[in-house]
Amino acid sequence: MAKVLRKSAKTKKSTREELDLLDKSELIDRIMQLEAYNEQLKALIAKSTGTKLEVKGMSGKVQKSFDFSRCHKRHILLKLYYLGWDYHGFTVQEESNDTIEHHLFAALLKSCCIESRETSNYSRCGRTDKGVSSFSQVISLDIRSKLEPEKQSNLSKELPYCKILNRLLPANIRCLAWCPAPFDFSARFDCKYRKYKYFFPRGDLDIDAMDKAVKYAIGDYDFRNICKMDVANGVTNFKRTVIDAKVFTSNQSVERSTGYEICELEITAQAFLWHQIRCLMGILLLVGQRKEEPEIISQLLDIETCPQKPQYNKAHEVPLNLWFSDYKDVKWFVDENELINTIKILQQDWALNAIKSTMIKSMLSELECMVNCKSTDFQNDCLLRGAQSRVYQPLMKRDMCKSLENKIKHYEKKRKFEVVHSNVV
Repeated sequence: MAKVLRKSAKTKKSTREELDLLDKSELIDRIMQLEAYNEQLKALIAKSTGTKLEVKGMSGKVQKSFDFSRCHKRHILLKLYYLGWDYHGFTVQEESNDTIEHHLFAALLKSCCIESRETSNYSRCGRTDKGVSSFSQVISLDIRSKLEPEKQSNLSKELPYCKILNRLLPANIRCLAWCPAPFDFSARFDCKYRKYKYFFPRGDLDIDAMDKAVKYAIGDYDFRNICKMDVANGVTNFKRTVIDAKVFTSNQSVERSTGYEICELEITAQAFLWHQIRCLMGILLLVGQRKEEPEIISQLLDIETCPQKPQYNKAHEVPLNLWFSDYKDVKWFVDENELINTIKILQQDWALNAIKSTMIKSMLSELECMVNCKSTDFQNDCLLRGAQSRVYQPLMKRDMCKSLENKIKHYEKKRKFEVVHSNVV
């Protein structure tokens, strides 16, 4: 609780005159943030005092707390997808309730699948950032079971975990399947590899050059120049192994190449660094725009000749998707009826978004016929975050960020802690 209170104390109290200057959306954001803090403080107070918050049913009567001591438990993997465009990332945050994990644990607790996060032996495959989606996020946890341990091999008789949670989760977060696992199995550390996809329009990009460039990233390299260095949290090991990477056009059957074709970056690795893929994609977009040669990736990975990261913009977060997580000897149990319901929801999402896309495309076709310039392929201009200079300056001639060694010295001196080598996935 002290941690939250210290953070709140730093915030200057607003006057009525200052609040009058805010627009409606800013006021809504302020209210939502305060409500999130209020809920967290209630939970912290209840935890510190050992009391339990009373839960009232529809009749207004206080319901009896669930007796977990009478239940069996089992360890499982849960596979879920989410459209992360409107969320503040996967991992729970102090300042926001609008995260995937917040909604997931709210559903787990409300359904009495778990007693608490702290006692659930919880692990997650990956931590996706704000705006990033996933088709194959995997978590592992201890969960309530209605079967005795010796009968838990009969999965069809077990609680319908996906159905239970999907009734409580938002429509854009869905549980797809589950699988029994040993109690020491970790969704994070037992993952063999992770595959991400980044979807983007062709525009006027040179896709072949982008594919040539990304091939230089395959192998064992120090990616300190192609990520956001998280030295503040003790991360100093930036070596990662990229198993495969390619850039290609998604629909190869299209006869005539247009700027509206959708392309993909597909990259597979054992683990990834913070913003590694978005930084890589930011450089690939420069290569595709013919502002950099494909060999720029190789130069940035050579930390002997390039020990400092040049300043550049990372790619937009919305097109990124944690596409696949691979585990040894995992056989997913799927409820087909629940899967059909999930397909129905996604089809409805697709229909509305496809209609919007087609409508905009039709408008563009009419407008483009009215323009006499040679090229109107600006589809991917929005994908690079940050301000764009009118006169392009090559990466290797730009100002450089502080070196890893300087960052380490800074945080060791400021925080007085010993830097620990660790992985970020």
